[in-house]
Amino acid sequence: MAAALLTLTALSILGLIASFVMALAGDAPVDVAGHVLVGVFATMLNLLAHSLMIFYLIGKGKAVREAVTEGGLDGDYVRQVSALRAPVFGRATIAMAVTMTAAIIGASVDVRVLPPWPHAIIAGLAIASNLAALVSEVVALAGSARVVDDVNKRLSDVHHS
Repeated sequence: MAAALLTLTALSILGLIASFVMALAGDAPVDVAGHVLVGVFATMLNLLAHSLMIFYLIGKGKAVREAVTEGGLDGDYVRQVSALRAPVFGRATIAMAVTMTAAIIGASVDVRVLPPWPHAIIAGLAIASNLAALVSEVVALAGSARVVDDVNKRLSDVHHS
């Protein structure tokens, strides 16, 4: 599941980058329809990916808490998982908000209510914030997997003693 979530997030970021590059592609006239199509699809995929990641990490924390409680384990496993996932919640939320803002501002550019430069700046910030969120997600998933492996090993040792 973790690999699928990371793949989904990475694909959404690549879509955002592709849309950004399409808009800034040299001297050629911008393919507005293509830019909008890729941008809107990447934005929707991005919102889905980060939302699923957040819910997955919430579920992972709950599973660790239940396993520790039911197994009577000592240790700070729940705190470890909470500390690992905390940065993801904030960074993923910011990434989603900036990405949605870029899309909304993009619609305003399309109908000529705003000039393109605010959209370009916010789109660049969206890409940067999504990359930061992705790094946090990788760290959280890898760390959570280590905690779950440790909990499972301890539970196995308790049951075999």
